[in-house]
Amino acid sequence: MEKIKQSSVAGTFYPADVNELRKQIDSFKENNKNTYEVPARAVIVPHAGLIFSGRLAYEGISQLDKNIKNIFIIAPAHRVGFSGLGLSSFDFWETPLGKIEINTEITKELKERFGADYQDDAIAPEHAIEIEVPIIQSVFDNVNIVPILVGNATPDKIEEIISYYYQNPENGFIVSSDLSHYLKHEDAVKIDTFTAQLIENGICENFTPNNACGVVGILGLIKFANKNKFSLIRIDTTNSYSVTGDTSKVVGYGTWFLFEGEKNTFLKEYYSDFILDLCRRSLNAQFDSGRLEVKFPKVFAEGGACFVTLEKNNQLRGCIGSIIPHRSLIEDIVINAQHAAFKDYRFNPVTKEEIPELQIAVSLLSIPQKISFKDEEDLMEQIRPFKDGIIIRDGNHQSVYLPSVWEQLPDKKDFLRSLKVKAGLSADYFSNTFEAYRFETVYIK
Repeated sequence: MEKIKQSSVAGTFYPADVNELRKQIDSFKENNKNTYEVPARAVIVPHAGLIFSGRLAYEGISQLDKNIKNIFIIAPAHRVGFSGLGLSSFDFWETPLGKIEINTEITKELKERFGADYQDDAIAPEHAIEIEVPIIQSVFDNVNIVPILVGNATPDKIEEIISYYYQNPENGFIVSSDLSHYLKHEDAVKIDTFTAQLIENGICENFTPNNACGVVGILGLIKFANKNKFSLIRIDTTNSYSVTGDTSKVVGYGTWFLFEGEKNTFLKEYYSDFILDLCRRSLNAQFDSGRLEVKFPKVFAEGGACFVTLEKNNQLRGCIGSIIPHRSLIEDIVINAQHAAFKDYRFNPVTKEEIPELQIAVSLLSIPQKISFKDEEDLMEQIRPFKDGIIIRDGNHQSVYLPSVWEQLPDKKDFLRSLKVKAGLSADYFSNTFEAYRFETVYIK
């Protein structure tokens, strides 16, 4: 006999009337702002009432690959405390949209292999899993779910589960979490921006429940992404102010999808033309209205660092860039393009007539990593020609070479000596305060 779990939060977190529910979800579909045409197998989505965060949840869930057959929903326990991970013993869950099947074979395996246990009493009143189910039913025609409620558990356990089941391309994952809770709007925007940077840069340190109630699930996914050199790409962020107009106490929402590769690779693969066109438009804007209005995917609102290089007749005409992210990538591209054209002290400013003749290249930089070394010989040994961009620093002296410089200086010794001279040091200089950092670039031309 089928064991069916009835809806617990229909009529509170989402409409109990089937027609009203369908109308609400249809409105999310019609107003879907998500521009990415990249099927994903893991997303982070919010779990507030659909009226507040349903649009973002829909945009995240609709990003999932439609070939997925099993969707794991990993959500924090808000109402009943327990140790470990909680499973549902039911065969089906029911919402006003009908029944959805639980993959009971996977549920049993989670119990036997990963030490999870049935926690129907904790799951019964919980909204953080169920709120995603009507959206799943609307987006997918034939899919099973695997509810996992997170009690007192570690991110390592979540990472272990994702790693194991991700091997099967028919499995997908939803990490259910809101962001900051009940702060003033301006404070919420600050902390949610910080949280977004942690997620997007794969940083687990300083990530607490104050950042997101689903911290354990998010950190588990971040650890999985880091291990595989995957990236979490922002779809959108907002908070309850956008619905209520109340700035006194807001809840933050965000949604991200997992890309199987590094972020800069994603940008090159899908947005090379956009980036190069943006550079040229930013130069023309200086001679036209001075204003540049651009619609862009939210990945460009993430922090980023780039160098913009201009050439004319295969000769350098300007090059300016950022070493570390200190503003949004969209701003960094625009500002560096304009500075390369008009503020590189080595050249006269670019004229309007020259712009069509310019060749434009953009180097997207990874976050620099400090190199630990005992002496100069050890440093030389660790440098990877034609792959590493190198930053050196000692006191007030600093310089940087992009990986493209290896084409002119293929010998490691010549490369480092030239970099020292560029920093205003002697070619033979070295000290115990000498620092070096490496980064990689993705080159778009």
